[in-house]
Amino acid sequence: MAEPERRPRLRPAPLLHEPREVAADPEHFFDLEAIEDPRRLLDRATELSHAFRAATNRAVEYQAIAAAQLADPRRFDRLTAASIGERAQWTEDYARKMIEFGRDLLKGEPEEG
Repeated sequence: MAEPERRPRLRPAPLLHEPREVAADPEHFFDLEAIEDPRRLLDRATELSHAFRAATNRAVEYQAIAAAQLADPRRFDRLTAASIGERAQWTEDYARKMIEFGRDLLKGEPEEG
């Protein structure tokens, strides 16, 4: 069986934490509103877009891994796809797909030890 292809992880621009008082301002978004040069604005907005996309992809992978672990039949406290879906606010069908995706991810992880 062929080894699963390893894609290098994107290294997105850092997402700096915004203070609560700044984040509460609906016009404020990672200081983009303060950038006047449209070239710099496009560059920074693009960096943030890539960073959020990469963060979303990583988070979805971790959701899938957790779903697969929670549904593992070897667990005495395993959850059904319906229960996992309810907890994650997914449909049961989507939860099944995420469980399978997570199992595939877990199979491809290098073994520790």
